[in-house]
Amino acid sequence: MRPTRPLGSYRRPSVVLATTAAALLALGTAGCGPADPAAAPQSSASAPASAVTGVVDIRDPWVKAADKGMTAAFATLVNGGDADVTLTGATTSVSPMELHEMTMKDGKMVMRQKEGGIVIKAKGTHVLEPGGDHLMLMDLRQPVQAGDALTVTLTFGDGRTQQFTAVAKPFTGAQESYAPGHGAPMPSMSGQPSMSGQPTTSPAS
Repeated sequence: MRPTRPLGSYRRPSVVLATTAAALLALGTAGCGPADPAAAPQSSASAPASAVTGVVDIRDPWVKAADKGMTAAFATLVNGGDADVTLTGATTSVSPMELHEMTMKDGKMVMRQKEGGIVIKAKGTHVLEPGGDHLMLMDLRQPVQAGDALTVTLTFGDGRTQQFTAVAKPFTGAQESYAPGHGAPMPSMSGQPSMSGQPTTSPAS
């Protein structure tokens, strides 16, 4: 007569195999799961910013609206660096541009090209304003109407460039006559500055 075996002895191989399979499955799952957050690569926030730092901080840029001829762009240039910065040129798609200044000559206010560029002192501010230094648009190829946005590219003495956008405004403040022939006396402006430091309108001769 064949000796009988406990029923449980026939199931042992299945139990061992099931246990082994479960262990392998657990290892495989751990290998495919998310890594330890502490060991994960740092996010792109720690990577260098793609934006290029400007040469100067350009505040409140705007351009005087005009239908044709000449007009000018203005802004406040702030140099936060430890060295002087020299602005040597400017360009825009709607007109050739020059750096201009207003100065007294023979008792009259005249507009002329700024020789040597515009220097923004280290840790200093230089204001481009009506009646003072400004970016001259010499010959408009199209009207610049109030609300238009012009992209202007500045060039500095060390070869660096910087762009900014100036919005056109209807401005009658100092009544500059941006007429052809810069450097000539400007009949629409008196040599006596107003209380704001800007030239005032003179009567027509």
